[in-house]
Amino acid sequence: MDAQTWRAGCCCLLLLALVGSTRSEGVQSCEEVRKLFQWRLVGAVKGLPDSPRAGPDLQVCTSKKPTCCTRKMEERYQTAAHQDMQEVLQSSSSTLKLLISRNAAAFQETLETLIRQAENYTSILFCNTYRNMALEATASVQEFFTDVGLYLFGTDVNPEEFVNRFFDSLFLLVYNHLISPGVTDSSLEYSECIRMARRNVSPFGNIPQRVLAQMGRSLLPSRTFLQALNLGIEVINTTDHLQPSGGCSRAVLRMQYCPLCQGLTLSRPCLGYCLNVARGCLAHTAELSPHWHAYTRSLEELSDAMHGTYDIEHVLLNFHWLVNEAVMQAHLDGQTLSEQVSKICGRPIRAATQSPRCSFEGSKEKHGMKISPRNSEETLANRRKEFINSLRLYRTFYGGLADTLCVNELAAADGLPCWNGEDIVKSYTQRVVGNGIKAQSGNPEVKVKGTDPVINQIIDKLKHVIQLLQGRSPKPNKWELQMGSGGGMAEQVSGECDDEDGCGGSGSGEVKRTLKITDWMPEEVNLSDVKQIHRTSGSSTLDITGSGCSAATNFMAFMLMGAVMLLPWLW
Repeated sequence: MDAQTWRAGCCCLLLLALVGSTRSEGVQSCEEVRKLFQWRLVGAVKGLPDSPRAGPDLQVCTSKKPTCCTRKMEERYQTAAHQDMQEVLQSSSSTLKLLISRNAAAFQETLETLIRQAENYTSILFCNTYRNMALEATASVQEFFTDVGLYLFGTDVNPEEFVNRFFDSLFLLVYNHLISPGVTDSSLEYSECIRMARRNVSPFGNIPQRVLAQMGRSLLPSRTFLQALNLGIEVINTTDHLQPSGGCSRAVLRMQYCPLCQGLTLSRPCLGYCLNVARGCLAHTAELSPHWHAYTRSLEELSDAMHGTYDIEHVLLNFHWLVNEAVMQAHLDGQTLSEQVSKICGRPIRAATQSPRCSFEGSKEKHGMKISPRNSEETLANRRKEFINSLRLYRTFYGGLADTLCVNELAAADGLPCWNGEDIVKSYTQRVVGNGIKAQSGNPEVKVKGTDPVINQIIDKLKHVIQLLQGRSPKPNKWELQMGSGGGMAEQVSGECDDEDGCGGSGSGEVKRTLKITDWMPEEVNLSDVKQIHRTSGSSTLDITGSGCSAATNFMAFMLMGAVMLLPWLW
């Protein structure tokens, strides 16, 4: 039976008791006390007194007046008081726990969907535009996005390694199908040599570094955000199952159940009295308050920082465009790259061969190979914003828990007679202490000693995750991606504008222009139809010949698809 059900049942029984006595003097019958005791503790119990009598054997609910309680009843009430504290804690935190756990699950599910969608986008790129290599690219694309998911959800994989592995494999495909098609020397040694040559000949320019930077900026914050949410759930689960001390259980017994022994079935504790008991029982839990506040603030700051190239949704769903740009750049520099690879790996044997076609052709929708327009109202950023707005309401949850319990649920209203632990009085006259362990030295109702090792452990975990969260926020220029020897890259983000945002410039004065299109994918363009590119200082022309569609159609599709890559050469 949970605390809410118990309180509802108590209300029904207390309404029945309105005809009974609410004063300690003149109690003639223990009938209402018997009913409440039997209902709360389930079933009839032998030996319950019919009328008040002396109770010299009582340990906590002592009184000079006749009592309706026996020693066994007090022991059962003591157990109930212990359970009540845990039930009240769990009931109080249930909404907060549900908020965090549901959003953690929703964020993970959304990220899984984004990964699948980004993988589909990339597969469609190969299927529509680079059909000859589409089948062979499948394994590399799947492996890349599997690694993305493993990293996001906490597995110890290295983004630098799986980004470089993807572009190594991509270069092998581009070399075999676009730069030097018809290669029959398919030995593992020769293929591995081409893969490794990618690091030396840089066929994709700075695109692998851009991908690595974007992945580092977006994957790590999202991974940290998820880890922080899971820790929030752990904190609540821990506090929900804290065992009340013996002193706390006795204080709750005196406050909640001892009035029943005197027949005071309608009494409620005085506010000050309730605060002393609740603040004493929750003194260790209240120590979480400043750390929980910092935790929620750090989550908010990180969420605010996750936009643009820091937004995982933006990065994943635009990954295929960088892949397309990389392939285009390598194809345009094909002759130079072929000579460089030949110097490193030797000359392969060539023969006219037919590459396998795209395995998704004709059944894209059946296999989920369809790009659907995104609803701007359902973005991951909007969902994070809604979650953070709700979480703000719980910043002071642990610091104000005792006060919330007493003011909203347990204590008598101002001006009404109330229970002070001994009798019904007009007001509580003892000193009311504050929250936290240090404030409990003068608590007249509960003795609090030392610190709780479980709470200390949770505080240490909160401090650690706060450092992680603050290390990823709040300003973009605080983000730093340090890479090891695999890619030889160490990038410090300036924060104002970068190449990925389309406004960066090189040292030579060249202005880089980037065309970003999120929800459009070009139809098939056979790059073998591109025969010649003439570059002049003032203008450029492309001579495109081919079959199957008009030159004008090919030209428009090619220009739209390759605007990002061609502008630097055309100018």
